[in-house]
Amino acid sequence: MQQNGAIVAGYDGSAEALAAVRWAAHHANLRDCALHVVHCSLWPLLTRKLGPVPGIADSGLERSAQAILAEGVAAAKAAMPGLEVEGTLLHGLPASYLARISDGQAMVAVGSRGLGGFLGLLVGSVSLELAATATCPVAVIRPDMNPAGPVIVAVDGSGSPTALEDACVMASVSQAALSVIHVQHTPAGYLQKDPTGAPTAQSGAEEVLAAAVIRARALAPGIPVDGAVLVGRSIPHAILTASMHARILVVGTKGHGFLRETIGSTAHAVLHHARGPVLISRRGTEQ
Repeated sequence: MQQNGAIVAGYDGSAEALAAVRWAAHHANLRDCALHVVHCSLWPLLTRKLGPVPGIADSGLERSAQAILAEGVAAAKAAMPGLEVEGTLLHGLPASYLARISDGQAMVAVGSRGLGGFLGLLVGSVSLELAATATCPVAVIRPDMNPAGPVIVAVDGSGSPTALEDACVMASVSQAALSVIHVQHTPAGYLQKDPTGAPTAQSGAEEVLAAAVIRARALAPGIPVDGAVLVGRSIPHAILTASMHARILVVGTKGHGFLRETIGSTAHAVLHHARGPVLISRRGTEQ
């Protein structure tokens, strides 16, 4: 994971966004970097009457947006006194702005919902869109926190080098144990053993895992690292089950298909169903 740049946190006043800001403040402190809190107001897209209301002090939609931003900045400073915190108010669609701001930053953190009021509740949420378009890792923070749990990273057949790197940094700065998992997909009717003695999918999965564990130990010296090959008919289900008590789950993006800005079916399912924080590992325009 990039060590330069700030951590960017989206804030809209919701409880989910507040959790994301506090989480981001904690991790900015661990990484010794600045925190940039951003609030995107959608009201200019819906009306020109931003206030103030004549005769009423501190009124109007623009003043409300400013107050929300100030609240987010204050929450970050309260969570981590002494942390360098910057606040920015923008006007427009949150995912688009946050994706642009993400360029060159260490990470973007958002809540699992919010960042857009009722518009943010539509299918294709801000967190999902941002996970597909940001140019740095995206942390999606959910209410179920396990601060004493391990960092868990899911690697595919390629070894998911970017996700593994991000997970190693996350474990190192948090001084947390790291668990590397690889899921061997077993469709119905799949044969576990080859009677001819030829290499099996199981042996291939073990090789992928062993290589990933060796690399993780090199990237995160002094951090306990273990690994496991999981077997299941559903890769996302196996990952989610294994990560129920994780401090954070790290997955890569590998979108395929007609849409350029996708994150892949596994990452998509994990984002929808995970109970705890998820880090979507991204670099530049990779899918």
